[in-house]
Parts: sequence; C-alpha cells; structure tokens
Amino acid sequence: MSEEVVAEMVANVWKVLVSKGDDVAEGDTLVILESMKMEIPVEATASGTVSEVNVSEGGVVQEGDVIAVIE
Repeated sequence: MSEEVVAEMVANVWKVLVSKGDDVAEGDTLVILESMKMEIPVEATASGTVSEVNVSEGGVVQEGDVIAVIE
C-alpha cells in the first residue's frame, strides 16, 4: 500500500533530502519548503521506501500537490 505525502500550502521547494529508493521512517524529513521566509519541513507520513519524488529544488508546489510517494 502506498502513502502519498502532499503539500499543505503553496511554497517554494528549498531542499530535497530524499531520492527514489531511499528507506525512510515515519517522521523523517523528506523535503524542506520555503514560504514567506519560513522553512517548512515535510515529513514522511509512514515508514517505507520512497517510490516517487515529484518535486525538485527551486520548484513550486501548490496545496494538495503530491510531493512524494512511500511504499
């Protein structure tokens, strides 16, 4: 079963900390977003293996965009 990690707001992608194939634990930071000079860590919602990373540094996400998928 896969778990989608979604953006909760419109923001710039500041850092991508994981790659496809990485093992993560629930609560690990996957991506750091930047909005209004604030850094917002996006954490894994489940433990597993990252099967998709749908953002890149310097990009922009909209509310509800899928940032990553964890299998």
